[in-house]
Amino acid sequence: MREDKYYGMVKESRFPPSLFAIYLVVLLLMSGVHTGLIVFMNRIGWNAVIQSIVPMIYWAIVAMALTLFARRKVRTTYEEPMHKLAEATSRVANGDFSVYVPALHTQDKWDYLDVMIMDFNKMVEELGSIETLKTDFVSNVSHEMKTPIAIIKNYAELLKTEHITEEQKKEYAEGIEGAAMRLSNLISNILKLNKLENQRITPDVEAYDVCRQLCECILQFEDAWDEKEIELEAEIEDVAMVEADESLLELVWNNLLSNAIKFTEPGGTITVRQTSEEGFVKISVSDTGCGMGSDVMNHIFDKFYQGDTSHSKEGNGLGLALVKRVLELLDGDIQVFSEEGRGSTFLVTLPAAGVSVNEDGGNL
Repeated sequence: MREDKYYGMVKESRFPPSLFAIYLVVLLLMSGVHTGLIVFMNRIGWNAVIQSIVPMIYWAIVAMALTLFARRKVRTTYEEPMHKLAEATSRVANGDFSVYVPALHTQDKWDYLDVMIMDFNKMVEELGSIETLKTDFVSNVSHEMKTPIAIIKNYAELLKTEHITEEQKKEYAEGIEGAAMRLSNLISNILKLNKLENQRITPDVEAYDVCRQLCECILQFEDAWDEKEIELEAEIEDVAMVEADESLLELVWNNLLSNAIKFTEPGGTITVRQTSEEGFVKISVSDTGCGMGSDVMNHIFDKFYQGDTSHSKEGNGLGLALVKRVLELLDGDIQVFSEEGRGSTFLVTLPAAGVSVNEDGGNL
């Protein structure tokens, strides 16, 4: 027996020691029968030819029986399970990800072949999920690109019409510019997310003051919150050092702040709070917007997911997916607290400068 990381105790052999004991006992019994047969033939006075032929026939029968038994054990123990696995592999290679191969034993009696089968099932499930995500991704990208392209086309056709005023020309041009900007942002975010997910971005980690960065990011949105008459409250320490990639974390703060402004009604409040505790720096961004139900919160970090479709024209559903991936890359964490009609809070946790983080998210 050996212990597997995921499946517990697993038998190392498909042939139990009792099987070899049975073989030994059978052979000993057959040898005893052979000796008895020789004694019996001598006692009744059979001639030498018969006494030679009978043991040969006897051992031929014994050898045939043992061979057939061994063949049957090999077939049921190895060949049939491997044929089923080979057939399932062929179906997966042809694009069928609904394949499932049942284990040969109950979990308390699993051996290494059962573990291999269950790992195969897990692999097929992951491949199926990836294929579904790829299909959804292509579908969503096509949909997101179709809308701004249609807007650009419509405004371009309007610009070609006769007898339009300068004011209308300006309006149509602004519409084209806005749609082009949305399309550019979509492509830019897709490229960033693709690089992050494929580990093609190596974080340039260095110690820096995250409080300074937060203040700079907040000031970038001053016109946006003034336009909606939103009250912005900031509770930030003078200095809080973190070890992270400053340019990647800027994506996090900009996305969280823009979402807070987008979903907060005019006259509402946004609160940015930063604290340091137990080797971590925590930053929360809270708003008094529409909030979210549990179903929406379960999917907000999915690519292209937009829980509130009334604001879909203001984004493409990639911002929070980028936030999640950046924080995973930097050993950070993000939590969401929300209630419908009562706003939302996004809490980001980062390791403070000089603090190592283990795989469970604790300090070392």
